[in-house]
Amino acid sequence: MTEARKAILGQIRRALGRGPLAAADAAVLDARRPTHSRIAFDDDLLARFVSRFESRSGTVVRVGSLLEVPAAVDAYRQQHGLPARAAIARPLAGLPWPADFVHHPGPAGKEEVLSVTACLAGIAEMGSLLLASGPDSPTTLNFVPDHHLIVLHATQIVRHFEDAWAILRACPGGMPRATNIVSGPSRTGDVELTLQLGAHGPRSVHVILVH
Repeated sequence: MTEARKAILGQIRRALGRGPLAAADAAVLDARRPTHSRIAFDDDLLARFVSRFESRSGTVVRVGSLLEVPAAVDAYRQQHGLPARAAIARPLAGLPWPADFVHHPGPAGKEEVLSVTACLAGIAEMGSLLLASGPDSPTTLNFVPDHHLIVLHATQIVRHFEDAWAILRACPGGMPRATNIVSGPSRTGDVELTLQLGAHGPRSVHVILVH
């Protein structure tokens, strides 16, 4: 929950002469959330996520540990002929990046062509990624650079969107100010029904899947 929302709800409670809800009462309210129909599937979650994500022009590479992420980023950079620099979310800045690789924790300006971020979850249902903004990972990292690389741990993949909402509600420090669901590169077909990538964000979204 944001600080502004906490302040508003606190004012309402005080006006009603009420204090914060007891944990038991909050649990009762949580239990009243409606259960929606969900897509039924028996696929392996990891295989389904990769298949769905790649079907929308996203790409995936697999690595054995978080320490292999810098090498995977550098391989992608060289493959696409990109400069040895990137805007990198702060939680990933301490990884063993190559000595000649220039990086900063963001935000990403228009001069950046490559960003590397973490994510909250991968959603197998549609092959989507749940991203959260914050001081450690500004939203500009998700949309300004042409190439967005996202580090996803296999253990972060959940079955349905509702499972991802639960992770979002449990974020340390409360709900992030902005969240985004990304299912591949930005695209549009508005001009003569010709598909164009990079219309409203990155032209390439590349997942580094950590097993």
